[in-house]
Amino acid sequence: MFRIARDGEMAYLFGTIHVGARSFYPLAPQVSRALADSSQLVLELDTRANGAFELAVRKHASYPAGDHIRNHVSPDTLRRLTAALHAVGIPLSGVGHMKPWLLANMLIGIELERSGFQRTHGNESFLLDTVQARGARLVELESADYQLSLFDTLGDASAESYLREALDDLSSGMSLKKARAVIDAWRSGDADALDALLTDTIGAGTVTSDFTRRTLLDRRNPEMAQRIEHIMKDGKVSFVGVGLLHVLGANGLPQLLSQRGYQVERLY
Repeated sequence: MFRIARDGEMAYLFGTIHVGARSFYPLAPQVSRALADSSQLVLELDTRANGAFELAVRKHASYPAGDHIRNHVSPDTLRRLTAALHAVGIPLSGVGHMKPWLLANMLIGIELERSGFQRTHGNESFLLDTVQARGARLVELESADYQLSLFDTLGDASAESYLREALDDLSSGMSLKKARAVIDAWRSGDADALDALLTDTIGAGTVTSDFTRRTLLDRRNPEMAQRIEHIMKDGKVSFVGVGLLHVLGANGLPQLLSQRGYQVERLY
């Protein structure tokens, strides 16, 4: 967590993880104090706005009526996908209208939930509960439509590779290992562990790692920094929660906000 300040403006910037367990709470005292000191909560998006997410899925993550994933991936990928879906009790007939990247994310999410890491215990849910109890304001940095539109920039070939890489990680146990590495780095706050996490995530030379670096981080981080700067001009103390990877590295939000003239101090 960081304190961001300039000319009387102040915000707290907290790197979150999107899944969790009850044992993660309460948060560190520094985080709890910062949250109590803030008059508004700023998140990537309101994760409870299911209607907006469902609209975005229909717009960006689903094929037009009459189309099917079998028309966009190889027979081998379709076979592997069908087997992975069967293993979690989902028939292909029920999700065949969805694009490969959404199915990849869905399968990894299911594995995490089966391993005890749930979105309902992710940091965003906890922060939203806290805000709701206090009646504080919620501000979104992005929207579900925008986030899913970024994934929709993946063409058929890249989307299939994204899915195959996820299936590889699921079958080898790497998806759970990677998730635990993120959680361990977040819980420890160790700088070396966090640096290694970023390197491992964006430096693998895969379609997934390249997409994460180029689109999910390098494209969004400057946009987020600009949005945070705009929000801070209202004079309110904001608690800004964004995914952990957004606060790491030379192109992370702390560095970008420092370049915009803010004083950035790591608190935790």
